[in-house]
Amino acid sequence: MSEQIDEILMDAEERMDKAIAAAREDFATVRTGRANASMFNKVVVDYYGAYTPVAQLASIAIPEARMIIITPYDKSAFNEIEKALRDSDLGINPTSDGNIIRVSLPQLSEERRKEFIKVAKNKAEDARISVRNVRRSAKDQLDKLQKDGHVGEDDVRRGEKHLDEITHKHVEHIDEILKHKEAELLEV
Repeated sequence: MSEQIDEILMDAEERMDKAIAAAREDFATVRTGRANASMFNKVVVDYYGAYTPVAQLASIAIPEARMIIITPYDKSAFNEIEKALRDSDLGINPTSDGNIIRVSLPQLSEERRKEFIKVAKNKAEDARISVRNVRRSAKDQLDKLQKDGHVGEDDVRRGEKHLDEITHKHVEHIDEILKHKEAELLEV
C-alpha cells in the first residue's frame, strides 16, 4: 500500500480512538447505583458568566458507596453549584449545611435502571455512528486518491479492507463498553 493510504488509515484509526474515548466519558456520566465522581463531569455551573464543570469548582469525596460530599473551593459559588446539581439530569436531590453539599444516591428502581440502560444504548449508538462517519470520510479520501490516479485500484481495495477491519474492531470495542455498563447498571 502507498504512503498516502497508510496516512489515511492511521488518521482514521486515531479519530476512531477519539470517538471511543468520548464514548467512555459519556458512559461515565450515566449514573449507576454506586457513587462515582465522574458522573458530575457534564454538570456545569454558571460561575461569573463562564460555564464551568463542578469538578473544577469543588472537591468531590465519596465516603460511602452511595454518598457524595461536594465541598466548593469558593463559597460564593455554593448556591450555583447546588442549583446546577438539582437541575441536572442525574435525578439527584442535594442537601447542604452551608459548607458542604451532600448527595445521597437512592437505590435505583428497576424502572430507573432500564431508563439508564436506554441512555447508555443511545450513547453507544452515537459512538458507533461517529466511528462509521470516520470510516465514510476515510473511504471517500481513498476513492479520491484512486480517481485522481495517485494509487491503483488494488491498493485502494486493500486499504478499504484494512479500514473495514479497523472499523469493526472499534465498533466491537464500543459494544464491549456498553455490555460492561449494562452489567454495572443491573448490579444490585
